[in-house]
Amino acid sequence: MSTQNTFDMAAVESIIAQRKEMPGALLPILHDIQQMIGYIPPSTVPTIADSLNVSRAEVHGVITYYHFFRQHPAGEHVVQICRAEACQARGCEELAAHAKELLGCDFHGTTDDGKFSLETVYCLGQCATGPAVQIDDDLHARVSKEKFNRLIQAKRGVQ
Repeated sequence: MSTQNTFDMAAVESIIAQRKEMPGALLPILHDIQQMIGYIPPSTVPTIADSLNVSRAEVHGVITYYHFFRQHPAGEHVVQICRAEACQARGCEELAAHAKELLGCDFHGTTDDGKFSLETVYCLGQCATGPAVQIDDDLHARVSKEKFNRLIQAKRGVQ
């Protein structure tokens, strides 16, 4: 997944062309664009809307409704903290507050150095072993503040 600020509009148009005739094409198109580019560039919204014969507001609404979609490039590492009920019962809100403080950004934000993006998710499938955190493709269970600090330090290359 690329998180560069430039992207190939022809590739975006190709994704749209491949999917636009399928029922409920908007979500698969958005997923494919984000998979390819790393986010949904705002400049693609008019093209998506025109191709699907829907309003720009509808496309924008779907992008902003689903927390999965990004409108800006993510940091080098994506940190997801599960905030579903089971993880809440195991202390995820305290962990979330700690993560925001440690990283210096809120959910859906990126650290000033571009190293980490912090996101909230609502189930990583680790309900019995929460709080759960996923950093990039690595899933971690029973994450305490101390364990979170170690995980972040490892990603920063600090031992």
